[in-house]
Amino acid sequence: MSSVYDFKSSYEEMIVKYLPLVVKIVDQMNIKSSSIYDREDLISVGIFGLIEAVKRYDSQKKIPFPHYAKWRIKGAIIDELRKNGRVSRDKMKKLNQVNQARNELQQKLLREPEDQELSKYLSISLEELHQIEDQIHYLSQYSLEEILFYGEEREFQLKDVIEDATIQTPEENIMQKEIKKRLLEAIECLNEREQLILSLYYKEEFTLKEIGEILNISLSRVSQIHGKILLKLRGILKKI
Repeated sequence: MSSVYDFKSSYEEMIVKYLPLVVKIVDQMNIKSSSIYDREDLISVGIFGLIEAVKRYDSQKKIPFPHYAKWRIKGAIIDELRKNGRVSRDKMKKLNQVNQARNELQQKLLREPEDQELSKYLSISLEELHQIEDQIHYLSQYSLEEILFYGEEREFQLKDVIEDATIQTPEENIMQKEIKKRLLEAIECLNEREQLILSLYYKEEFTLKEIGEILNISLSRVSQIHGKILLKLRGILKKI
């Protein structure tokens, strides 16, 4: 009887111990409040992912629990977002328009266009451009592959390229080799600041607020810059 109690107690202690991890992941994703989800909703969804992680964790596989739990938690949140957050045609159309305009201006100016030049070319306000870029950050949380690869189905994430993925099967490595090569080539075309932001967000898993403090810019500006970087990657990948 006591062994059953000990197991239950240990189970509950694991959940309580790693609740801060759920909060950290939700904050790092920085999903804005909407009529469907708010921060507390996503934390609740993440807790279900944590519970599943505790139930399914196998220490014999020698994977650190925090690493295993992190992807279970984030996976649960992303799955929930995907149920109600498919990228609409209208959103993708705007994304394509901004990307096409950026490519056309690059060819015309022989450099990366400034925000003011891009908004003028699109006949939209600077605020509207920033809203689109900010929205791209949100969309990337559950549809990064579609944003980067024009709706192609890809079984990988940008984080797989930026961070050193050590838990992959040989089959997965073979499948991802070519696409990772393309992404790495695209990332190398980014400037140092852009590469730093990607590294801080995907590898170091800093929140946008923390990145903003490092770069001395606002949280909303980091979100816009992240969206802009993804658009730039999208354009580069189209040419590779």
